Amino acid sequence: MRKIIACEFMTLDGVIQNEDEGDGFRWGGWFFPFADEVTGAVMQERLGKPVDLLLGRKTFAAWETYWPTHSNFWPNCMTATKYVASNTRDSSDWQPSVFLNGDLAEKVRELKQTDGPDLHVMGSADMLQTLFKNDLVDGLELMIIPVTLGQGKRLFQDGTIPAAFKVTKSQVAPKGIIIASYERDGDVKTGQPQIEED
Repeated sequence: MRKIIACEFMTLDGVIQNEDEGDGFRWGGWFFPFADEVTGAVMQERLGKPVDLLLGRKTFAAWETYWPTHSNFWPNCMTATKYVASNTRDSSDWQPSVFLNGDLAEKVRELKQTDGPDLHVMGSADMLQTLFKNDLVDGLELMIIPVTLGQGKRLFQDGTIPAAFKVTKSQVAPKGIIIASYERDGDVKTGQPQIEED
């Protein structure tokens, strides 16, 4: 079964939005001042993986004009199949691309059962909410940047189900970015403090 991995830059308060989408967001580029050789190497490793992409419509629309002219930095984006969640589009010149309309959760469940590489989600904050709500995300690859913004679309919003994750890899880059990978780890477990009475 193919896994879905959400790969995101995220602020301490959970924001993953990086561009003004007509909503007055004014902090575009908030993560660039924290980039360094360590984060660059991790990004190259992630972008070098043979994956397909699962994207929201807005992310895809921004990428389809940008990446074909910058593909030397990320050659795999040209050969990866781009699966796009959209009820308003059904084609693109940027191939290979497949548009998913209708019941997104059901389409993604079916997609996970097909043969092929894992599916990476980048950006696509609105689409991710549907994936989280339907327990379709198998892992997270996060770069947590030491800033708070107070506004913008967040990784986890209303509708996120209770779910446990475990850390599979982590490090702190020189400029303070926490780089962490998580995989799904069943249900949330609860407990009580083990403190002896005086």
